[in-house]
Amino acid sequence: MKKTLVSALTTALVVGAASTTFAAANPFSDVPADHWAYDAVSQLAADGVIEGYGDTTFRGNQNITRYEMAQMIAKAMAKTDVSAADKALIDKLAAEFSDELNNLGVRVSNLERNADNVKWNGQARYRYWSQRYENEKGSKDKKNTDQMNFRLEPNAEVNNNWHVKARIDAFTNPSKDTDATVKLVRVWAQGDYKNFQVKLGKLPFYSTETAGMLLDNQFSGAQVTFGNQLKLTAEAGRWNLNNAINQSAIYKAAVAKDEKDNLLYGDDAASYQGIGLNGTAGKFYGGAAYRHFQSDLFKHVNEVKESYKSYKGYKANTDEADIWSVGAGYTFDKNWNINGGYAKNEKADRFGTAHNIQLNYKGAQKANKGSWGAYTAYRYMGQNVAFAPTYETFLGNGVNNVKGWEVGTEYVPFTNVTAAAYYFNGKKLDNNNDAELIFGRVNFWF
Repeated sequence: MKKTLVSALTTALVVGAASTTFAAANPFSDVPADHWAYDAVSQLAADGVIEGYGDTTFRGNQNITRYEMAQMIAKAMAKTDVSAADKALIDKLAAEFSDELNNLGVRVSNLERNADNVKWNGQARYRYWSQRYENEKGSKDKKNTDQMNFRLEPNAEVNNNWHVKARIDAFTNPSKDTDATVKLVRVWAQGDYKNFQVKLGKLPFYSTETAGMLLDNQFSGAQVTFGNQLKLTAEAGRWNLNNAINQSAIYKAAVAKDEKDNLLYGDDAASYQGIGLNGTAGKFYGGAAYRHFQSDLFKHVNEVKESYKSYKGYKANTDEADIWSVGAGYTFDKNWNINGGYAKNEKADRFGTAHNIQLNYKGAQKANKGSWGAYTAYRYMGQNVAFAPTYETFLGNGVNNVKGWEVGTEYVPFTNVTAAAYYFNGKKLDNNNDAELIFGRVNFWF
């Protein structure tokens, strides 16, 4: 690359930043005042972007090395008052000369991120549920369900502190070869500051203190978090009760319709406020939370169709759910850890408690071919408190309102490919009948 070309490029980087017209004195003896690049070279030298050679010459027609070019880029990178167009050019040059800049001790990760402001992650996965419930005659009703899911998760940088994030899901039933339904599941703005974070929009809804025993979903509203090792989180907004696991009494009330197919009870979104405290201390971590939901649907749980009577559980005329929860965990070593949680809905007469304890061994790391993990757990999942748990055996196609044991394992056969199998065996809480589920999943991450 010729010095004359370099002069043209680096001039573009600093023209927008120069506070005055090119009036700096020319320090180079071989660049006469009538040269076409005289003003540019003089200003670049004044800004410290170029230095020339020790004998006062610039040698503008001489080839330069990539390291010399990297040095000029590094000096241009140090300028902060550049225009957006000049900044974009700096980012492109920094990406091109990243190896040389790294060797010079210049960090370019931020520039590379800015050069590509939107990052995309995602996965394609196949899931299978085989659900078995004991019926009144003592035999088991079997229901098999499978699902294909394609997920995209864009992350767009707004500035150094703010990002916009989203999740887009497409679902299809391969056994029926149905067309995919595409949903914008989440979209929120996130501001990250020292010991402070704020989220606004339709954002993740997760019961951190119980490791997802109660909630792993999304709600529309706001969330603020303060702290580092000890974090205080406050959030408020609206949560659609249709997202509750789909055999709960709340869900049945939410979708109950009259003979003309009109919703009986109106709005199926509950107002929501919650506060939680979570922290770590060495190998120990724990937390506690309180969540309040309010919706007319809670008053009508006992009014749903005759076939749903077994799902009664809310106190008469209450339109609230008041849930408190605690959880803790301990890491023994690099292979073993244990966690558990307990929650209670003070407004529920039945099925209003949930508790869980899980022992984990190792863990599958999708980037590490051959890694694997396993767990065993005991779960007691009252449907009027564990609204939308993270456990895939308790999702819409799985079991619900049950107690029992669960085991699972996950393996990485290829880099960024994971395979998992889970098994649950227990009893229904409403009638003590047997409940069993086999679950399998394959994920392709990108």
